[in-house]
Order: sequence, then structure tokens, then C-alpha cells
Amino acid sequence: MTLRWWPSSLRARLTLWFTVVLGVPLVAFAIVSYVVFDRTLLDRTDHFVSDALSAFARELGNERRIAPDNATAARTTVHEVRFRQLQIVIADSAGRLVAASATDDAEARASGIAAYDPARALAAAGRVDPGTPRFVTLAGPGGAYRLHARTVSIAGEPLLLAGISPLHDVEEVLARIRRAFLVAIPLLLAAAAAGGYFMARRSLSPVSAMGARAAAITDANLHERLPVVSPHDELGGLATVINSLLDRLERAFAQQRRFMADASHELRTPTAILATEAQVTLSRPHRTEEEYRESVAVMEGAAARLTRIVDDLFLLARADAGHLVARHRDIYLDEVVHSATRAVRPIAERRGVHVELLPVVDAPFHGDPDLLGRLLLNLLDNAIKFSVGGGHVTVALSRHDHDAPRYEIRVVDDGPGIAPDVQERVFERFFRGDPARGRQEEGASETSGAGLGLAISRRIAEAHGGTLQLMESRPGRTEFRLVLPLAPAP
Repeated sequence: MTLRWWPSSLRARLTLWFTVVLGVPLVAFAIVSYVVFDRTLLDRTDHFVSDALSAFARELGNERRIAPDNATAARTTVHEVRFRQLQIVIADSAGRLVAASATDDAEARASGIAAYDPARALAAAGRVDPGTPRFVTLAGPGGAYRLHARTVSIAGEPLLLAGISPLHDVEEVLARIRRAFLVAIPLLLAAAAAGGYFMARRSLSPVSAMGARAAAITDANLHERLPVVSPHDELGGLATVINSLLDRLERAFAQQRRFMADASHELRTPTAILATEAQVTLSRPHRTEEEYRESVAVMEGAAARLTRIVDDLFLLARADAGHLVARHRDIYLDEVVHSATRAVRPIAERRGVHVELLPVVDAPFHGDPDLLGRLLLNLLDNAIKFSVGGGHVTVALSRHDHDAPRYEIRVVDDGPGIAPDVQERVFERFFRGDPARGRQEEGASETSGAGLGLAISRRIAEAHGGTLQLMESRPGRTEFRLVLPLAPAP
């Protein structure tokens, strides 16, 4: 589910993340610092009250030596011993007030801090265990107060001493700290957001430039590429990957255009023959039966070639779409080789080419006999077509059980060979190394003669988990090798 408040812009999201990543520790630091300051200031106040009560107890003990009783000594001591911003209350063992610091203290009035009510102080002190150094915070008329009570023994009589110190200074310091944090944190977050936005904008500007450049690239200017400013960082790597994709797209578009042009050219020839023969036949109504038969034979040959081209194109289209499914079943590969060899012998004899099938043994295999037969017919037709009169074509089937068990079918001819500069292109569609020779006796060919046979053959081999390769080609010897694993890939 998409959050409505979440920004859609990557630049805004990066800025927000940068601000949050910096802001969370900053706020946590402010909270921890405030707690530490609060605890430190309270500890200082507690130490002051505790030390003051200890000093007051010593002075009270000294005064008792000359005073007739504890009450007199307490009243004298609270009058003579005073501490800045500290009020002392003394009670006897019964909880009755004995003495307390003057409530009209000039310093208290000058500082605006009201004295704490002694009675309330004694009530609060009674709730504190005098045996433990506990401190409590009380709410008073002038703000918060810190109280500490303890029991001391004076002349064998216990007295309760309670020290009350106002927290006005502590609260003022804490208020200043709060104000400082409330001003500094938003400013720092604003500065972080501005810095994050600047960094995000600076970092993403190459991405925006690449996006604008890529959006301007169409099929009319696929040769253009994205600029690679720094090939070693992530953005440079992204631009390199996109440029590689554009390279593949450009090659694919070029191949598609070449395919359409070649397909149009190959389809134009038989359709032109059909149209021309039909027009000539219709324009001359008084023709002999033999002339009509010749015209129909020409049109039949053109239609047959047109059908073969369309079938080959359809087969390649299915292979490109991943729909070339081989109907595997248990067969004997040697029988497929025999059938293909017998099928091409009449064509070879008309051209004066001898086709020899070397002795083979039983070759059980799991594959599609129709597709494999078509593959072999393409190889044999190609070898015969490019052989000269009196040439020789050899077909050999062998089994290899070492390493990966497989069958190998070799088709070797003694023709003029394929030029070295075009050997890598023999499996491309519509490629014919020698167009003049490729058009020789097309009517006697078992394939379309359009340069699709080897492309189809390689796809059939791949559908059986095998490979088809041009092993060598030179004057006097050209060898194609088909390798089929005994357990073909499904």
C-alpha cells in the first residue's frame, strides 16, 4: 500500500531520509543531554543540602554545650547559621516544630523566592525515612523545592533536621537548555534538509540528464549513446549498461530491417513469376496444350518455392517466440540419416554429385524425427548445391561415450568452400555467401534457397539440446558437425 504522504520524487525521498537519519540521533542526543543536565543539577543541589545539614548539625551540637536546652540551641543556631537559598526546619521527636529559618529572609525576598511553609516541610519530612539519604521534590509557592531530612542526636535527644532548597536556579538553567534545543534542533534539521536536497540534486542530476537523453533516442537515432562521465561509479556503470542495451537494440532493429528487406526480396521473386506467367497466359488465349503445361509448371515451381519460404519463416518465427517444441519420441537416428540421404540422391545425381553415407550402426535416440530430418535435408541440400559437378558429399554418424555421451553427424563436401570473412555469418537468416551459386537449380532444391536453411537447422539442433557448427571450410573441404546429446534437454 502506497502512503499518501510519502513523496513520489526520488530527490524528495532522499532529502527526507537524510533529514530523518540526521534528525533522529540529534533529537535523541538532545533528550539524553537534557536528562543528564537535569540529573547533574539535582545532584549538585542534593550535595549542597546534605553538606549544609551536616555543617548545621555540627554547629547545633557546639551551641548545645552552652545553651540550657535543645530548643534554645536550635533557635540560636538557625538565627546565626544561614545558607544561601536554603531553609532549615527543626522538630523534636514528637514532630513538634522547634525552630525554622526566618521566612522574611531579605535574600529570599530579593531573589523572588518565597520561603517554604515549615509545617508542610515537617509533614513532607515525616514521609521520608530519616535513616536513608533520600531526597524528594516538593511543589511550593515559588516553584519546585528540594527537601532532605535526617535525624541527629543532640545531648541524647533526637531532633529532626529538614533542609529545603528552592530549584529556581535549576529550573532556569533547564529552561535555557530547552529553549536552546528548541531553536538549534529545527535550524540544524533545516540545514540538514537543505544540504540533503543539494546533495540529492547534485547526485541525481546525471540521472536526469541520462533520462532526458534516453527519452530523445528513437528508432531514427539509435546510434546515439548516453554520456559516461565517470565509468567507475554507479551512475557510470548504469550509463554503460544502458549503452550496451542500446547497442543490442540497434543490432536488433538493423537485423529486423535486414530481415524484412530480405524477406520482401525473396517473396517478390516467386510472386513476380506467378503474376508474369498468369498475365502472359491470359494475354495469349490461342496457345497449345504443351505451352499451357509449361506455364503451369513454372507457376507450380514458383508457388512451391513461395510455400517453402513461408514455411521457413513461420518456423523461425515460432523459434524466436520460444514455441518451437520438438515432439520427442523414441527413434533410431540412423534411420533418419538414411531417409534424408535417400531423399537428396536424385538431386545430387542430376548435378553429378555423389552422396556417400558411411556405415552406421543402430543409433537409438529420443527426439523429433521430422525436425531432425529437416535439419539433415538442409545440410545435405546445402552441401550438394555448393558442390561442383563430379563432387563428393560424405555423411557420417558416430557415437561417443567418453565425457558426455553424444551422437555426432558430420556432413562434408569437396566444394570451393566458404570465404573466411563470411564464415561467422553462415547461420544468419537470408545469408548466402555466393548469391549466384545460391540461385543455381533452386527448383531442384529441397529447401527454399533463400538462405534460411542453416538458421533453421541450428534452431532445431538447439531444440534437441545439441549444437550445429561449421568446423572448417577451405577449398576442397567444408565440414558441418551436428552434436546431439544422448539425453537431450527437455
